[in-house]
Amino acid sequence: MQKNQAENQELPPGPLKHRIILHVDMDSFYASVEVREHPDLAGKPLVIGADPRDGRGRGVVCTCSYEARSYGVHSAMPVSIAYHLCPHAIFLSPRFPVYASASKRVMAILREYADRFQQVSIDEAYLDLSSLPDYPHAAATARQIKDDILSREHLTCSIGIGPGKTIAKIGSDLRKPGGLVVIPPEKIEEMVYPLPAGRIPGIGKKTGEALQQKGIFTIGDLAKADIQQLMEILGKWAVPLQDLARGNDDSQVREHSGSKSVSREITFDQDYDNPELILDTLRGMSRDLCKDLEELDLSARTITVKIRFFDFTTVSRARSLPCRSRDLPVIQRTARELALPLLSGKKVRLAGLRLSSLDSLDSDQKSIGDFIR
Repeated sequence: MQKNQAENQELPPGPLKHRIILHVDMDSFYASVEVREHPDLAGKPLVIGADPRDGRGRGVVCTCSYEARSYGVHSAMPVSIAYHLCPHAIFLSPRFPVYASASKRVMAILREYADRFQQVSIDEAYLDLSSLPDYPHAAATARQIKDDILSREHLTCSIGIGPGKTIAKIGSDLRKPGGLVVIPPEKIEEMVYPLPAGRIPGIGKKTGEALQQKGIFTIGDLAKADIQQLMEILGKWAVPLQDLARGNDDSQVREHSGSKSVSREITFDQDYDNPELILDTLRGMSRDLCKDLEELDLSARTITVKIRFFDFTTVSRARSLPCRSRDLPVIQRTARELALPLLSGKKVRLAGLRLSSLDSLDSDQKSIGDFIR
């Protein structure tokens, strides 16, 4: 099958039954990249995140291999808990520039196949393949995508296919790792309705508990529930969530310029009240993030500093630059100016830096460094 060449052209959405959307989700992306770079790690429980310090570490898990997940380890878990669950795991510090570079190559592969394309994170993307005649052709294309990524990048992914983004995303999560799940419109009731309502993106723990208290446990329950009852629980979100449960999702696959961000944060091994140490940490983060921007060929407009104190009080300060930049001295100086007023002797537990409002920097656009020196 030939790859589609109509990348990102504005196609009409068409009737729901003629929409074919793919959600591609890389399998345990950071850990898989590490295994690719170091084959001796294959088959071992691998945790990417902060140093566990023999169970005394204070950071969190970024991600982990499926072998580590079998012990109950998961992303965003305190690394100290991960260590106690799986003390024999291999703990590695994240190498974000390496992952960003791998992501850029994977996304380039996906773009080759898409009528329209939308990257939603470093390891996830939606593809609109509505130009294909039917779902069997879409499944064949998905298999080709999987083979292409495996042969060119030695990484695996899971793909869901459906008439909208929500159904496609639900499908990609059903048979990880390495899965391919096709959910055409006529199979939604059979394949999706029995799943827990929490499978719908946007339904978190608290919302799920509120639904369960009213006897709504599955996606099918949500799809068939009385709308007035749902409005009592969900308010203005009742109608759109019920539409999603029924598979009615006409949101478009479209690249959103300026909506992404890159960030770093570190939880210190002890609380510090030394401003220069905190500022040095932010300078190092600036260097790493500027390298990420170079890998992604993007520049940032907004710089945000985050400080969490020993008592878990968290403050952040942001500043938008006159124009987008990845100029290291400017970003370092701005981060310092944002952070310094916050460092008044109170001990700091965590520091973070985020660069957002990202977009490409036109070749004829002046660098912010030309304006601020």
